[in-house]
Amino acid sequence: MISLLGVVLPAGALLAAGQAAKPAFTIQVSPASQSVVRGSAASYTITVSSQNGFAGPVALTAGSLPAAATAGFAPSSIALTSGSTTTSTLTVTTTSSTPAGANDLQIVGTSGKTTSSATAGLTVNTPLSGSLALASTPASLSLAAGSSGVYDLGLTRTNLTGPVGFTVAGLPPGVTAVFAPASTSGSTSSLQLSVDPSAKATTATLAIGASGQDATGATRSASASVQLAILSSPKAFTLAGTITPGIAPGVTQPVGLSISNPNNQALSVTNLSVTLTGVTRTATAVAKNLPCTVADFAVAQYSGPYPQTVAAGGTASLASLGVPTSQWPKITMLDTAANQDGCKGATLQLAYSGSGGN
Repeated sequence: MISLLGVVLPAGALLAAGQAAKPAFTIQVSPASQSVVRGSAASYTITVSSQNGFAGPVALTAGSLPAAATAGFAPSSIALTSGSTTTSTLTVTTTSSTPAGANDLQIVGTSGKTTSSATAGLTVNTPLSGSLALASTPASLSLAAGSSGVYDLGLTRTNLTGPVGFTVAGLPPGVTAVFAPASTSGSTSSLQLSVDPSAKATTATLAIGASGQDATGATRSASASVQLAILSSPKAFTLAGTITPGIAPGVTQPVGLSISNPNNQALSVTNLSVTLTGVTRTATAVAKNLPCTVADFAVAQYSGPYPQTVAAGGTASLASLGVPTSQWPKITMLDTAANQDGCKGATLQLAYSGSGGN
């Protein structure tokens, strides 16, 4: 007698075994987590990949955002073809009202009834308080009536990236002041002084102030004190300068000064200043309407020692006076994001001033 044995499977199991996997897509996030200061933004790369032959549009949304924060995708909808992978950028922007803490963001992709999701971490931190420091070079100037001089200003910032404005107090009668620039998001400015020809001899202590807001919204201030002397009997002399060729975006070139003393006595120079007064573009730049202004350049003043002595009836250069090139005045062409072709071949107009006595 022969027995026949067999296995009977449920009808549903036979059907499942014969089905192909459904088309779908996956979502991945990079980086997996970020930490930002409240009021700033974080960006994530969202990678969407076709699985099992999926093709079609996928709309992206973000959920579980912290309070007072917004999210945006670029693009917010992507199109997949079978086997393809496409990316989008998610930017989450917080505000000053967003609470500090850790958050799990939910990134969801939807295409009809098909969905997929991923999680990304976002930690919002309270902004750190900032600080500001101000320095001025030189520490003192001696100016003749009718002349001008410049203090170079340098800022040191900590957790303070916004604009900083400047003030000056203690100017004697007949002296006017201009900051260039009057407000900056950078680290440098200059205080330019002009002395009226009728100004009387005097000495003064100038208080230079700088202030700006840090990331918490608090105002931070800094100050520096400099000395100013107005001379009563200045000696006449002339100044000339030359710039080393080759100035270009991001390049700094020294200005070689020469001092001519027409007096029958030795001259003791107590101040040397250089001011960029204008830029003349080439005819080609003008015809093509390519801009170039003094804002494309920065001037660093002479930082060598005073006084510098020039013999009676003589002429001396900074080099012949033994001043190293590193202490000469300098012109820098700023390297900006704007098109600077208008500055190619441009001619710079420089004004020189100084003071001296016996």
